Amino acid sequence: MKPDESRSHPTRRPLPEERCFTSPAIADAIHRVSASMRDKEMAWLFENCLPNTLDTTVTVGEDKSGRPDTFVITGDIDAMWLRDSTNQIWPYLPFIKQDPTLDRLVQGLIHRQAACVKLDPYANAFYREPVLGEWRKDQTTMKPGVHERKYELDSLCAVLRLSCGYFAAGGNAACFDDDWADAVRLVLHTIRVEQAGSFEEPGSPYSFRRVSNRPTETLALDGRGQPARRCGLSKSPFRPSDDAAMLPFLIPANALAVATLRRLSAMLREIGVHQSLADPAEKLANEIDAGIRSHAIVKHPEKGQIFAYEVDGFGAHYFMDDANIPSLLSLPYLGYCDRSDPIYQNTRSLILSDANPYFSSGSAGAGVGGPHVGPGWIWPMSIVMQALTSDSDEEITDCLRTLKASHSGTGFMHESFWKDDAARFTRHWFAWANTLFGELILTLDQERPELL
Repeated sequence: MKPDESRSHPTRRPLPEERCFTSPAIADAIHRVSASMRDKEMAWLFENCLPNTLDTTVTVGEDKSGRPDTFVITGDIDAMWLRDSTNQIWPYLPFIKQDPTLDRLVQGLIHRQAACVKLDPYANAFYREPVLGEWRKDQTTMKPGVHERKYELDSLCAVLRLSCGYFAAGGNAACFDDDWADAVRLVLHTIRVEQAGSFEEPGSPYSFRRVSNRPTETLALDGRGQPARRCGLSKSPFRPSDDAAMLPFLIPANALAVATLRRLSAMLREIGVHQSLADPAEKLANEIDAGIRSHAIVKHPEKGQIFAYEVDGFGAHYFMDDANIPSLLSLPYLGYCDRSDPIYQNTRSLILSDANPYFSSGSAGAGVGGPHVGPGWIWPMSIVMQALTSDSDEEITDCLRTLKASHSGTGFMHESFWKDDAARFTRHWFAWANTLFGELILTLDQERPELL
C-alpha cells in the first residue's frame, strides 16, 4: 500500500454492539492494566489497540463438520494472511483458560489455517469463501479461495507457531486432528522442497509473476527468483512485507522455522499424537539451523559478526532489516536466540543505525521501515519490537514515547509514519500493529510495571 499523506480524522473503538467478538477475560485485563497506568493517553491507546483484532476483524462460526471455524482479516484488506492472523491472535493466548469462547475462537483459527495450507501451501493470503479476487491474473497457479500467492516461508511457520503457542497456553490438543496433521505434513514437505538449489531436478514447482511497475511485486528470471544453492536453508521468494526478496534465503524466516519446528517436535512428543511427524520436524530444524550458522553469520566491516538478512548459498549476503516480523530484530522474541547473544547484539546495533538502509530518524521518531513503503517511513511495529527485545529501561521508555506520539490523535497504531511528521501515515486500520502494541503493554505490565 502506497503512503497516504493525507491527515486523518480521529477514530474510536467500536461500541459494544458494533464489535465482532467480546472476551470477558480480555476486557478484565484491559480494565486492570489501564487502571494502573500513570499515563492516561497511553492507557487509552492500550484500551483501543489490544482488542482491535477481536473488535473488528474476526468472524467466528463452524465448518461443515461442526468444528469451530475462525476467519481473521488483516484490517483494511478483506483477506486473511496466515502470518498476520497468527500474530493478531497471539497476545490473547494467555487468556484462553479463563474464557472458553476465546479458546474456541483460537481453535477455529487453527482449523481454518490448516484448511488454507491444504488448499495451497504456497499462498500467503486467503478469502473466506472460494472466490477468485483481485490478483487472479497473477502468473502463477491461482485457486478459488486464494487472495494472493506470494510464497513466504514465515507464513507456514506462523501456522505451526499458533498451534504450538495455543497448546503451551493450555489449549485442548483435540483440535490437532487428522486434517491438522495433513496440513503439518504438507508444511514440512514444502519447506524441505524449498531447500533445493535452483539447478536441481525436480526442484521447486513454484513460480510467480505479476504485471507491475514495482519490482518488489514480482520475481525475476521468469518468476523463479534469484539463483540459490543448496545449503540447508529453505527459500522464501517473498518477505513478510509481501515484497520480493533480493536473495532467496531469508534468514529471519529460516530462524523462525528452526524455533517453530523444534517446538512442534516437542509438542507432538508430549501429546502423543501424530508422533511420526516429530522426528522429521526436528531433523529439518537442525538442517536449517546448521545452514544459518554456516552461511548467514558474516563479518560486517563496522559491526563485526552479524546475522545477514538474506543469503544465496553461493556466498552473497545482504545487510539490512525490515520492520515486518519475522525480522532480525525479532529473533529473541521468536525464540531463536537469547537477546544477550553477542551475534544478535551486533546485529541489533546495525539494525538500529544508519548502517541499515531502512532505518530512519527524524523529528517524529526513529525506527526501522522497509522497501514496502520506502525510505523515511518508520513502522510502529519495529518500535514495539525494539522495546520487546530491550533490557534497557531508558530505551523502552523512549520507544513508548515515540509510539504514543505516532498515533497522531487517532488512538491506534498505523503501518508506518513519516519520520518528520507522524500525521502522515499509512493504513488507518492495521490490526496486527494494534494488537502488537497491546502485547507490549501486557508484557511490560508483567515484567516492568514501573515503566507504565
